[in-house]
Amino acid sequence: MARDFDGTYQPNAKARKQQEKDQRRMEYRRAIESYCDQRQLLRDLADYPELQALTVWQASAATSPKNAPQLR
Repeated sequence: MARDFDGTYQPNAKARKQQEKDQRRMEYRRAIESYCDQRQLLRDLADYPELQALTVWQASAATSPKNAPQLR
């Protein structure tokens, strides 16, 4: 580990590349999970014909944790 004069961690090129690789891998996994969640939601909605006009984007926005009410 490379330490700067003030004690902060400064990754070398190899560590930086590994970190970038890990970040890309996690983004890919999150995309796969999101896709799987959307497909599951569509399968669940198939049981309710009146909701078939609902798009994936509307449904995922409605169930997004960002849109959940904040508890204080």
